[in-house]
Amino acid sequence: MRVALLCPYSLSVPGGVQGQVLGLARSLRTIGVDTRVIGPTDGPPPEPGVVSVGPSVRMDANGSVAPMNVGPVASERTLEALRTFEPDVLHLHEPFVPGPTAAALVGSRLPKVGTFHAAAEGDHAVYRRLRKVAQRAARELTIRTAVSADAQALAEQFLGGSYIVLPNGVDVARFAEAPTAPTDRPAVVFVGRHEPRKGLGVLLDAWADLDRDAVLWVVSDGPQTAELRSRGVPGVEWLGRITDAELAGRLRGATVFCAPSLGQESFGVVLLEAMAARTAVVASAIPGYGNVASDGIDALMPAPGDAVALRDALRRVLDDADLRTGLVEAGTRRAAEFSLDRLAERFVDVYETAIAVGP
Repeated sequence: MRVALLCPYSLSVPGGVQGQVLGLARSLRTIGVDTRVIGPTDGPPPEPGVVSVGPSVRMDANGSVAPMNVGPVASERTLEALRTFEPDVLHLHEPFVPGPTAAALVGSRLPKVGTFHAAAEGDHAVYRRLRKVAQRAARELTIRTAVSADAQALAEQFLGGSYIVLPNGVDVARFAEAPTAPTDRPAVVFVGRHEPRKGLGVLLDAWADLDRDAVLWVVSDGPQTAELRSRGVPGVEWLGRITDAELAGRLRGATVFCAPSLGQESFGVVLLEAMAARTAVVASAIPGYGNVASDGIDALMPAPGDAVALRDALRRVLDDADLRTGLVEAGTRRAAEFSLDRLAERFVDVYETAIAVGP
């Protein structure tokens, strides 16, 4: 079987959709599926088996900024890559996002599996504006999948149709076996773009009053970086963008992973990565994270935007070794349920069905 996975976002830039596409491709190859990934890259492809359709530009998308390539050259390169590879089936991640996935959706007659990632929360002006066009284009999809019930609800609202919910996966071994980043005191790690919806400002408010001998590792950057750094909150290390290997090491070395997002998260794959790294999780009680974690079982989940509740949750996990152990053990079991290897096997069944049904 030959499968082409198409991604609308730059595969050189860390992101939820990109990580799922690359991780799924690796797991498919390990079970003998000939897999090619097609999408934008900034510079050389990040790993073997990736075909670049050109560099990306930053564009506003659902309350964030996405690295995309929506030009005609990218569409032409996408279709040429498909002609060269000759896949049996296409797997389009976010089929209606302009760029490679949309080009393949309307420009190829091959069987197509579409995966919808976007959450039901937030402003989806594109869906509203292009609803009738999207509904017609959606008929090109042989099978539709969604990463969560929230993503399914959004797609059903604007497109109709039926969907198979196949949750995102995590490369358990990559995080469980990563070398541990050293630290001389307890560390809390935040990973995410520095923008309002990720809740880093709330975390800094909580951290300023934490009153514990601990360090906060802040990974990545974004439009709020300069403003948030100017607060001068003590005990914070601003790490900027780091490699995937260093990220895995930081998750392994941290005492707590904190995800204080305010909303617009369809799935908490980053929580699963922390769980796989055997790190205790504190995350906002938002629907997207509720797809992965349960409060008091494998995570503590304070209300989103509540700095006092977040501070108290961090204190509890830092101070209570028994609580940490319980969260870590439950989180390890939870992460195993979402193994990318398991997800790849389930998608093989979907691909075989799509091929049998045809375009």
